[in-house]
Amino acid sequence: MNQLFPNVLVVMKLKAVEFIGLILASLVMGVFWGTWFTLTRSIHNFSAAEFIHIGKTIINNVAIPMSIIMPATLLFMLIAILLSRRVNRYSFYLYSISFLLMVIALIITVAVEVPIDNQIKTWTETSVPGNWESLRQTWDSFHTIRTFTSIASVCFFAWGIMRRTK
Repeated sequence: MNQLFPNVLVVMKLKAVEFIGLILASLVMGVFWGTWFTLTRSIHNFSAAEFIHIGKTIINNVAIPMSIIMPATLLFMLIAILLSRRVNRYSFYLYSISFLLMVIALIITVAVEVPIDNQIKTWTETSVPGNWESLRQTWDSFHTIRTFTSIASVCFFAWGIMRRTK
């Protein structure tokens, strides 16, 4: 019984971490999906002024919350990886894939999206650069990749939970 008890505690901790991790990952995915679904599919129809206004509004709305939610998501995913290592190998690998996909989404955010966002924050209707449409296309392409990477991440994480509870 003494050897079983620590496993029960690990599984209880893992369940809590999985729940929180899935909620956080879903929130990250939801921010990306919502923007992709409502904005990027029609982004090419916006004038420079509309694009700047919408861009600045979204940047102001998501910058601070995402700077908290994304690291928290990665932290809980990492804890799930560590806790699942001895509980269920299959879940361990699924959580690891999920974590790597979310790291890819973070890298896209930090390396591509945020630098473009920082440029957009400085634009006005009269000072928009000549290559703004090219920057918009780059942002759009990488946002699409980031969105579907985050969806895949949530799917692998959920699959890990389902696999462990099977």
